[in-house]
Amino acid sequence: MKTDVEELSPTRVRLTIEVPFEELKPNLDQAYREVARKVRVPGFRPGRIPPRVIDQRVGRVAVLEQAVSDAVPQLYGKALAEQEVVALGQPELEVTKLDDGKELTFTAEVDVRPRFDIPDLDGMPVTVDDADVTPDQVEEYIGALRERFASLKGEDRPVADGDYVSIDLAAAVDGKAVNDAQASGISYEVGSSSMLDGLDEALLGMAQGETKTFTAELGGGKLAGMQADVTVTVHSVKVKELPELDDEFAQSASEFDTLGELRAGTRTQLEAMRRAGQAEQARERALDALLSRIDIPLPQSLVDEETELRRQSLADRLSRSGSDTDAYLEAVGMTADELAAEFEADARRSVKAGFILDKLAAAENLGVDPAELSSYVTQQAYRMGVPPDRLAKELADHGQLGSAVADVLRGKSLSLIAERARITDSSGRGVDLTELTRPAGPATGEPAGPADSAEAPGSGEAAGSGEAAGSGEAAGSGEVAGSGEVAGSGQQAGVGQVAGSGQAAGSGGAAGSGQQAGAGQAATGTAAGGSEA
Repeated sequence: MKTDVEELSPTRVRLTIEVPFEELKPNLDQAYREVARKVRVPGFRPGRIPPRVIDQRVGRVAVLEQAVSDAVPQLYGKALAEQEVVALGQPELEVTKLDDGKELTFTAEVDVRPRFDIPDLDGMPVTVDDADVTPDQVEEYIGALRERFASLKGEDRPVADGDYVSIDLAAAVDGKAVNDAQASGISYEVGSSSMLDGLDEALLGMAQGETKTFTAELGGGKLAGMQADVTVTVHSVKVKELPELDDEFAQSASEFDTLGELRAGTRTQLEAMRRAGQAEQARERALDALLSRIDIPLPQSLVDEETELRRQSLADRLSRSGSDTDAYLEAVGMTADELAAEFEADARRSVKAGFILDKLAAAENLGVDPAELSSYVTQQAYRMGVPPDRLAKELADHGQLGSAVADVLRGKSLSLIAERARITDSSGRGVDLTELTRPAGPATGEPAGPADSAEAPGSGEAAGSGEAAGSGEAAGSGEVAGSGEVAGSGQQAGVGQVAGSGQAAGSGGAAGSGQQAGAGQAATGTAAGGSEA
């Protein structure tokens, strides 16, 4: 077999593969056996029909097509391995010559991993934020803790700004009630502007049991954007009372016995959290620093796939929250063109980072042991809210364990980059990443919340409008893949060959069964929220 490799661009090649006909004999024999099992010829048992009879009754052309269809994927994979070409995605295959008894020639155009060098990582300067905690930050945290332990006390007076009210809302358009714009017992903080325009103004001065009607634009549902007559009824008026800042509060809200101990413990935990934040920041900024030092041509097909993944991820999230892209764009203050440009920029960074991290993993002979893979799957399952065993089975069933291995390898490469960099904080002090550990959580714990939580600040409907706009992290995140900075379809496509088997993924090997299987598929065809009211 002879293979010529023509570079069409830094990220795409054309392989011209010439195969002597004798190399096709195993595939041709197999094709004859398969045809013999399928056809019926009088005087011959199924599977026992001689090739010359098949040629007469069925035709040799059909047999040749079957043989070539079977042979091309194997030959393509062999050519990749011999030429040390790291293919990305599916090839475009074309049989250009089939001379029966003499030669088969076919071409394969495919995107390839670009060639580049990784510069010396030792001492690469990276700056992270300071981890110092000020007294004001300690008091801010304790103030937030008091807010979570606040209680609501009923008041017999008209509604004032900052009160918490229990209300009913009902909307009507042209005198007809809007079915999906009726709600009872809503807890709402007056002045928060978190629901309908005009609601805060209507509530001010109302008394318990009073009803008032005002006009507002519906924020969702079938009649979204239409003006509606909204009737609001006040059932209760309450004010928030914060607990006294004393030793008793420290004991009820934390593990500490005195207010002084609570302040000291809070400072310790905030410092630990900020140091952990430094570690994450160091990884991100070290990667950014390395990305800025390497120029890599990117296969546009991978960038397009990654961009589409991000667009679809956002669309799915918005759909689940009952919103749409228009509402999201309005909430984040972007145009459709700006969002598309952001998606593409993020996709390019992701694809580029994937190439660099994969190459570093191979150069450093990084591997993934079963415990590391199990830990990764467990973490992903926790993020997705599914049992780890179920996620592991789904990954295995869909052939995605290789991508999970690749993602773990990228995480290890990312840590290696940060460890070799020279990390300093904004004040010029050196930061030792080996001393930075993620805290288990604030010593004060997560309190259950204020008494009378049904009407507590920020609960229930009061926060509803935020959901309508969609969640910010939806933009450009590939949740299933793992870490946002390197995960996504483009990266998975880029390491499809690397992850063809556990061993190949662990060692960063380029060629393998993943390429041949991928080519087989291609070659066969070639040869053959409501209204907010």
